[in-house]
Amino acid sequence: MIGTDLLVAGPVLLLAVVVGLVAHESAHAAALRLFGIEHTVTYFPGQTEGVALLASCPWAVVEPQPTGRESTHSLRVAALAPALLAVPVFALGAGGVLPAGSPVATAFAVGWLACSIPSPQDFSVVFYAHRVLETETETTPDSNAATSLSRAD
Repeated sequence: MIGTDLLVAGPVLLLAVVVGLVAHESAHAAALRLFGIEHTVTYFPGQTEGVALLASCPWAVVEPQPTGRESTHSLRVAALAPALLAVPVFALGAGGVLPAGSPVATAFAVGWLACSIPSPQDFSVVFYAHRVLETETETTPDSNAATSLSRAD
């Protein structure tokens, strides 16, 4: 029985990470939408070909397009929004729904909680949101400079 649990735990961990990355970026996008900030979500930006390149490029990028009139707090909240993904796991664990000794449940919880941690770029937006807004007001539409809120890689 233990061997089967461990065999199933690997794919469950992988599935939790993949779904968690989508949920992470969706949390950013939902917060930006809530505050009325235009944004784009791009999956696998910069990937030219092949599955092997998944390790060398970000999996998803959320790029806000603020006008400069937005509050810095709205960008900060959007950057930290994925932390809320941890709430269901802790609630299910506290409620006894996730069995504590199950390797499969543990694999799911670990994969999902890993995706709930804001990335270093997310924390950069939290501490330097005012610079993001200043950069966007100085950037011309022809410029290729894009400020991304998150890069899931």
